[in-house]
Amino acid sequence: MSRELKENTVAIKSGTTFKERLWVIIPVGLLIGLISVLVYNHHAEFSWDGFVAGFNQEFLIFFCIGVFAQLVDGTLGMGYGATSTSFLLAYGVPPVISSTGVHVAEMFTTGASAISHHKFGNINKKLVRHLLIPGVLGSITGAYLLSDVIDGDVIKPFIAVYMIALACIIIRKAMQKNIIKKKTKRLGILASFGGFMDAVGGGGWGPIVTSTLLGRGRNPRYTIGSVNAAEFAVSFASGITFMIFGGIQGWEVIIGLILGGVIAAPIAALLVNKIKRQPMMILVGILIIILSLRTLSKLL
Repeated sequence: MSRELKENTVAIKSGTTFKERLWVIIPVGLLIGLISVLVYNHHAEFSWDGFVAGFNQEFLIFFCIGVFAQLVDGTLGMGYGATSTSFLLAYGVPPVISSTGVHVAEMFTTGASAISHHKFGNINKKLVRHLLIPGVLGSITGAYLLSDVIDGDVIKPFIAVYMIALACIIIRKAMQKNIIKKKTKRLGILASFGGFMDAVGGGGWGPIVTSTLLGRGRNPRYTIGSVNAAEFAVSFASGITFMIFGGIQGWEVIIGLILGGVIAAPIAALLVNKIKRQPMMILVGILIIILSLRTLSKLL
């Protein structure tokens, strides 16, 4: 009897261990597959001289944007798309290249972030499952519209206004006190809307989904970790959609954001419970507003 009980216990442990490993195996497998496809389809576009020449001042700027945006997103659970898109638009990068670059880069940075949050035990798996499919469907729809239907030059001022609205949401959430915990209803609608606006605007998953869940009194640690984990699937879906319908443009932007974000992801996951959220959220919100107003001033 004792021997049989031990065997059952071992079997349960091994099954649990395999399920736990899937949270790392799936992102790593998808990223390796993505890298293989990109290398196979686009290797002719690169040469050693071009690769060396690409490490210039512009690349350093995109790299720094990637580091800063990932530190913001990984510690606050929001702001990667809004921060990076605001910086890129202010720097003069067109909306389609900006959104494509941000989402292709997010395929890697959110993968690294999801693995990091899993390692530090920051994920509520039930919450991730509720957000996953609706968020993916919303992001695919938004990415298709921006790639094949909407004119990027026409939508640019609207994106800047949308970024200001997101910044106001971030600041408003930071100023809230005595949040009473409430049951979150219609998670699917929330995730669909967040995924759609994220793809069209180049950001919004975190400010819309994370801020709503935190505003309902959910635990910040598990909310941030779970929303970041779901964001990997959302970004992967929109990134693939951008590739299929719009191709890939702006390699310097993409590679700079990827390298900066991947380096910053584990640092951000470690800092998630070690920084004061309120001043950081207010600072990020003000920064996004300033960058977006600068973009609008160039267009008017």
